[in-house]
Amino acid sequence: MKPDSSNRPVALITGASAGLGLALAHGLADRGWTLVIDARGAGPLKDAADALANRTDVVPLAGDVTDPEHRLDLVDVVVQLGRLDLLVNNASYLGPSPLQALDAADLDELRRVYEVDVLAPIALTQALLPALTAASGVLINISSDAAVEAYETWGGYGSAKAALDHATRVLAAEHPTLSVYAVDPGDLRTAMHQAAFPGEDISDRPEPTTVVPAFLKLLDSRPASGRYRAAEFAPAVTS
Repeated sequence: MKPDSSNRPVALITGASAGLGLALAHGLADRGWTLVIDARGAGPLKDAADALANRTDVVPLAGDVTDPEHRLDLVDVVVQLGRLDLLVNNASYLGPSPLQALDAADLDELRRVYEVDVLAPIALTQALLPALTAASGVLINISSDAAVEAYETWGGYGSAKAALDHATRVLAAEHPTLSVYAVDPGDLRTAMHQAAFPGEDISDRPEPTTVVPAFLKLLDSRPASGRYRAAEFAPAVTS
């Protein structure tokens, strides 16, 4: 891969083979951003990259964000591209389906939730902070309403997202030259949301593409660092 010489902004999105991550990738591709996309499944990630490649430069790199070697590979790609304007820590792990009450939660599964949803985003952010800082860039950590509401059986995922929210606030305080956000996209029609409600019809939930305008408005307006809901940018979603 040759470094991008077009001086276009560069975004790295984890968990970008489907759902919100893929929708955000398409939204940024429409604006001409160069993309680095990651997911565990090589096949779906290649399909996602192929669908994006006719509109922008895209580098797919399959792997697990909890794997230090994979994170180093992502950093190497960013170094080759020469810049990073946006990091979206979107990859998440819900836990077993159906979800488990905390008093009976499998601790190995709970550990995996925290590794994917808290430690991996922090580790990847640490590794990419020099590039983000050089670009006065944007960090977006995908949150959830489960981070602030106490839902039965959502204790593992919800508490992990709450920890990520707080880590986001600390990173914002430590790096005031960056725009650092935790964003709750709301309930969406995704495979992960379906896994949370096995056997139920979730067709009433909006498609991930519906919230992309809100994320783009966030990038355009760059409000103060903090936690936001996509619904707060409703004019962008409905326009």
